[in-house]
Amino acid sequence: MKIAFVGKGGSGKTTLSALFIRHLAAAGRPVIAVDADINQHLGPALGLTDDQAAGLPSLGARLPEIKEYLRGDNPLIGSAEEMIKTTPPGRGSRLLRIVEENPVYAACARPIALDEGSVRLLATGAFTEEDLGVACYHSKVGAVELLLNHLIDGQDEYVVTDMTAGSDSFASGLFTRFDLTFLVAEPTRKGISVYRQYKEYARDFGVTLRVVGNKVQRPDDLAFLRREVGDDLLTTFGQSDWVRRLEQGAEPALSLLEPANRSTLEELKAAADAAFGLRDPRKYTAQAVHFHLRNAESWGNAKVGRDLAEQVDPEFVLGLDGATADRGTAGLGAARA
Repeated sequence: MKIAFVGKGGSGKTTLSALFIRHLAAAGRPVIAVDADINQHLGPALGLTDDQAAGLPSLGARLPEIKEYLRGDNPLIGSAEEMIKTTPPGRGSRLLRIVEENPVYAACARPIALDEGSVRLLATGAFTEEDLGVACYHSKVGAVELLLNHLIDGQDEYVVTDMTAGSDSFASGLFTRFDLTFLVAEPTRKGISVYRQYKEYARDFGVTLRVVGNKVQRPDDLAFLRREVGDDLLTTFGQSDWVRRLEQGAEPALSLLEPANRSTLEELKAAADAAFGLRDPRKYTAQAVHFHLRNAESWGNAKVGRDLAEQVDPEFVLGLDGATADRGTAGLGAARA
């Protein structure tokens, strides 16, 4: 399943996404972790040192190679230069799977060994001083959108993405690329304001949104969230000495996490697993096409110099059945060889 964590800055979304990733790894599930936040903190939250996190390869820096690989033998895409962040896959495109080896993972993913298991980490790359005034951060997360648009994932497989804070993710179609979005909200007016804004923006696209209350200390905090969020409130995460030790640089075993907070992680997993049965491949593909056509008309056609609507394969539905997936990955083995 494709899972996103969103929330305002300082809400604890990166901490909770890292805990959820650890929880899945402890259960022996295949996990790809994606740091798509403008502030790259997921690596340290998973136990990397600052130097190790700074040394992670950048998806944004390798976007040309990613495009070249994903376009495969798709006859509707003449070159990698003609691909934009929303270019959808079609027959002949190379698709990715969570459990496999491919050139994209070899170049961009790094394995992280946890005491509970291991995961692969992908990072968009930090917004650097050289980017100021000449680049948009969403050009970096465009690599994540491309990858998710070309990813076939199955039950009990997970991509967990730590998104950029607030409502910035609505600047692209990336917010529709997930089976379930967890919005982390503190029991404050600011925390709830982000929830209301996100829910309003997502309403017309059928985004499945569940709220995780964080830093809930008193019954009044819980009552506040229930009053303001209603049925969207899934569960809450309380104060945690375990998290404090982690933030101080220790590496406590997940088994030492407070039982109530460990139960919260299991609730998140149960909600994610339940979302699998609600997947609609046709809707997922149609939304990718929708945002591609919008981007093509607003800026893509002018940038590339051709009508990018011609890249849409009307006969292709991502992951509709095994035959569709097999057609999309026909060149994968040859590329690895």
